[in-house]
Amino acid sequence: MTTPLKLGIPKGSLQNATFALFKRSGWIINVNDRSYFPEIDDDTIECTICRAQEMSRYVENGTLDAGLTGKDWIAENSSDVHVVEDLIYSKVSARPARWVLAVPYDSPIKSLDDLSGKKIATELVAFTKRYFEERDISVKVEFSWGATEAKVVSGLADAVVEVTETGSTIRAHGLRIIHELMRTNTQLITNRRAWENPPKREKIEQIALLLKGALLGEKMVGIKMNVPHDKLEQVVTLLPSLNAPTVASLYQSDWFSVETVVGTGVVRDLIPVLLKNGAEGIIEYPLNKVI
Repeated sequence: MTTPLKLGIPKGSLQNATFALFKRSGWIINVNDRSYFPEIDDDTIECTICRAQEMSRYVENGTLDAGLTGKDWIAENSSDVHVVEDLIYSKVSARPARWVLAVPYDSPIKSLDDLSGKKIATELVAFTKRYFEERDISVKVEFSWGATEAKVVSGLADAVVEVTETGSTIRAHGLRIIHELMRTNTQLITNRRAWENPPKREKIEQIALLLKGALLGEKMVGIKMNVPHDKLEQVVTLLPSLNAPTVASLYQSDWFSVETVVGTGVVRDLIPVLLKNGAEGIIEYPLNKVI
């Protein structure tokens, strides 16, 4: 690669989660609190920190070759970028966030049609306007600089369009959700010129592969156990795996070592069942990446 890949890292709530994801993927990123140009232990990459809301514009116009931002901000800016990979991670949980319409608990508004002629506060202005225009509902959409939930509580707006993962913050502000406008997650994007450049495309594909592998590894664990010959078949039938479990005979013994990979939400229920069916010496271990 003649010039380094210019990679955008989202500033704000996703920044630390992104650094952690890259670390699990094999890259160490270090940043000074006052710097917008983090150091990365890869001479073929140059990092720049910018707001997720602006990332797709900088990628589209070539200021950055690639970057990580939300599907929501790509839609908001109507950016013409190539989406390389969906990366579902956040500062709270490994689930997509939701942009929802919320009103006060005691509001008479029950549906989108009830908002005709009303005022909506949101940071996602362009997308929200298009959403209601497509449904032929006339609303006034105002930009909110922050504390959006407070706008409707204080009577400055009739409803808000706000992002949430669990809905708990919205409920804590005395609001109720009446509609979901979109689901969003972090995406690795690139501009089309960089994607058509073979060395840069290869680097972007490497990043996508390892980030995705790190996210999958976070959702899975490895388990290993010893199983006697007469219990082997019934234990193996209990084991989910990517292909098939690894089975190896133990030295000078009629016992076998059995190893596989399972989801983190499965293993807690699986281990007691394996013990009841003859497995012994069960070891659970974390996975860095699953490719």
